[in-house]
Amino acid sequence: MTVVHPIARAWITTGGTGAQNYDEFADDAEITAIIGANPHSALAIEMPHKAPDAGGRSFLDSLPAAVDRLAEAKADGSYTPAERVVVLYRISEPASVAAAYGLFAAVDTDQISTSADEPGLVIRNEDVFIEKVRERVALAEETGHLLSPVLLLQTGRGAELHAALAAATERAGAPAATDVDQSGRTHAIWLVGPGPEQDELTALAGGGELVVADGNHRSLAAQTGGLGRFLAVVTTPASVAIQPYNRLVSELTMTPDELVARLTAAGATVEPVAGPATVPGSGGTVHLHVAGRTWAVTLPPSAGGGVVDNLDHALVERVLLREVLGLDPGDKRITYVGGDYSADWLAGEVDAGRAELAVLIAPVTVDDFVAVNLARQKLPRKSTWFTPKARAGLVLAQLGDNGVGA
Repeated sequence: MTVVHPIARAWITTGGTGAQNYDEFADDAEITAIIGANPHSALAIEMPHKAPDAGGRSFLDSLPAAVDRLAEAKADGSYTPAERVVVLYRISEPASVAAAYGLFAAVDTDQISTSADEPGLVIRNEDVFIEKVRERVALAEETGHLLSPVLLLQTGRGAELHAALAAATERAGAPAATDVDQSGRTHAIWLVGPGPEQDELTALAGGGELVVADGNHRSLAAQTGGLGRFLAVVTTPASVAIQPYNRLVSELTMTPDELVARLTAAGATVEPVAGPATVPGSGGTVHLHVAGRTWAVTLPPSAGGGVVDNLDHALVERVLLREVLGLDPGDKRITYVGGDYSADWLAGEVDAGRAELAVLIAPVTVDDFVAVNLARQKLPRKSTWFTPKARAGLVLAQLGDNGVGA
């Protein structure tokens, strides 16, 4: 019996509602600008407190506006309903013949596993910020819908699923809808109703362990909110890559020389780097950019620690943030910046005075990612930036009267 199912009642975009997911931004002003330029975007529903007309209201106080926007989008034909469907998903890069494939579907929430002693075929692998989880629960409860999918990586039958999805989209004809994202990628969707093809695709999508590649907060929100199923895009290893996930820090309480001295006292090796700030080419060293200067820093390993404890992201969290800077990883002075933002952009934020420290970290390798997940361990917060991202607002899952999702 597969853990991947059709979406009982879906709402399918007719165009113009696609959006980056709410957690893909390094700057809140970007969210407001995007909503202002496209008020029909699903981002206006997911982040109503960042809309130009929010008037400084909090997220919770802005939820009635989110409900109104969703109702308006349905009423004006921006979405059309569909029953018991899965949705083929193809993402095409503008300068590549290769495409990424996925399947919008509903996945059993009780299959989520977060530790070795917790059974389940859906592996969540990162720590989360609980406030973001609470917001996602409140949004689902208030709107009665899930707008953003959890991106799941099929590890058991990924190659078979990839081939099946590619073949299905090839013979499906014109897509039901398309959307072009901020990087020029084209996102296309096709509906597959009940029948042998749907059965085959859900069986392949659920044919092995599913790893949360993006959407750790959304998956925990489904658990916290008591949803029986959650909205997901099941994708394949051949469809994704891992990009860097960097950090910006504001309001440093020390000079650059004091920062270097504290790092050295903590056991780190610090060497100046000539030229522009870059993301390290491999793990073991992180780059810090502050006050127009860049250093390569080798942080001291965790004595007796395993793979997770000695990942660069874990060492940055333990040594740089906690020990040297005295910051909790959830501190508002830390901004987590995904791979869509370049090293030049990060350094520019520091040089322009909008941040004081950029922390550039080599991406987690696929081997490390797989090893951590097979061991049912958790990665540090915001360690993996998978690309391409599943687009929000293309397929919505309506929640049932009994609170069971999708």
